[in-house]
Amino acid sequence: MAAREGNLEAPTRHPLDWKNPDFYNEVSAFKELERIFDICHGCRRCVSLCGSFPTLFDLVDESKTMEVDGVAKQDYWKVVDQCYLCDLCYMTKCPYTPPHEWNLDFPHTMLRAKAIKFKNGEVGAAEKFLASTDVHGQFAGIPIVVQVANAANQTKVVRSLMQSVAGVDKDAWLPSLATKRFRSGTPKAQATVVKDGAKTPGKVAIFATCFINYNEPGIGLDLLKVLDHNEVPYVIVDKEKCCGMPKLELGDLESVNASKAANIPVLARYAKDGYAILAAVPSCALMFKQEIPLMYPDDTDVQLVKDAMWDPFEYLMQRKRDGLLKVEFPVPLGKVSYQIPCHGRVQNIGKKTEEMLKMIPGTTLNTVERCSGHAGTFGVKKAHHQQAMKIGKPVFKAMATMKDGSKPDFISSDCPLGGHHIAQGFEVNGHGAPELRHPLSLVAKAYGLK
Repeated sequence: MAAREGNLEAPTRHPLDWKNPDFYNEVSAFKELERIFDICHGCRRCVSLCGSFPTLFDLVDESKTMEVDGVAKQDYWKVVDQCYLCDLCYMTKCPYTPPHEWNLDFPHTMLRAKAIKFKNGEVGAAEKFLASTDVHGQFAGIPIVVQVANAANQTKVVRSLMQSVAGVDKDAWLPSLATKRFRSGTPKAQATVVKDGAKTPGKVAIFATCFINYNEPGIGLDLLKVLDHNEVPYVIVDKEKCCGMPKLELGDLESVNASKAANIPVLARYAKDGYAILAAVPSCALMFKQEIPLMYPDDTDVQLVKDAMWDPFEYLMQRKRDGLLKVEFPVPLGKVSYQIPCHGRVQNIGKKTEEMLKMIPGTTLNTVERCSGHAGTFGVKKAHHQQAMKIGKPVFKAMATMKDGSKPDFISSDCPLGGHHIAQGFEVNGHGAPELRHPLSLVAKAYGLK
């Protein structure tokens, strides 16, 4: 039977066989890399997504055979290092993902290669530290330390030192530490009555995430205001560790395992108690919805947490369908340019943030559905920062002008890091300086809550 040209079905994901010793077999992994690179070379549909594909195609085109067999195996790492696991090739472009017989999973093959590199001790201490978000955040909430650290991070001397020692690009935007952690001072929920809907649990448990806890607690506080306004009782999960996404991007699967061991028993308890679990950073929600379940397909608690995990706007829009969301917005937002982040798209929930922002009277929305290029730690590294700015350039340009040619009042992205990367892209490319606000903060403003 002839091979089909592409999938007619939605892509499905196979579990990640990371506990199999062969997973770390470099010869076996390179054989699979060669197989998928050959398919990608014959297709080239993903050339505009990120640096991995142009790197691969240039290697092929410059080789003696002009085929994948002409590329030196050692050069495969150049392709691997450009992948930041956004998953867009798998979810939006590739015609050969399972259930197609060619069974092509580019991101997880890259992840396997990254895991081999990590296990072989080829990931430096600086990269490991950069991915240790819980370590960075331990100083948040200590006012004098925060003030000194934040001031130091803005000086040229310290940034040059960070570039030479830690590999952090001296020009990349870096988050500040919060003077008060989100988890240490959240108000108690105003609502006490649980109103379950046909589609939604009537009570919420908040997984704070490292970024909101240590860097921008205001986003989390705005989420609580929105929940209070809609009479949804909430609690903050009683303890949490980093979701593991930064470690996954490094191929450090043992650290991901440690995060899973800390988080899943806690979150499973909330899932069993009937809570919807909300994480306001798309990468963190995706970790519990997709990556951890694929690493532990037979773990019942992991699957319970997967089913209980919601993106905040996914939850709010389902509350609307249940007739339980307040839809009066007294404050217009004007012109909003909004980017849907990759890890939001990969959740397969549709354009829920856009849907809610479009409900607000006196608000014009310009939605851009393309990768910002930030990609977690990728965009701040000296090796990749300029590449990240290049990947984001079409996004910056598309967001800089509304459909009627006017300039936006606000720029926004569900990914807080991506949002700041976009704001930096506006500055670098001379697109003006509209106010950066997270979508949850925009909704809180539209409700008249701030």
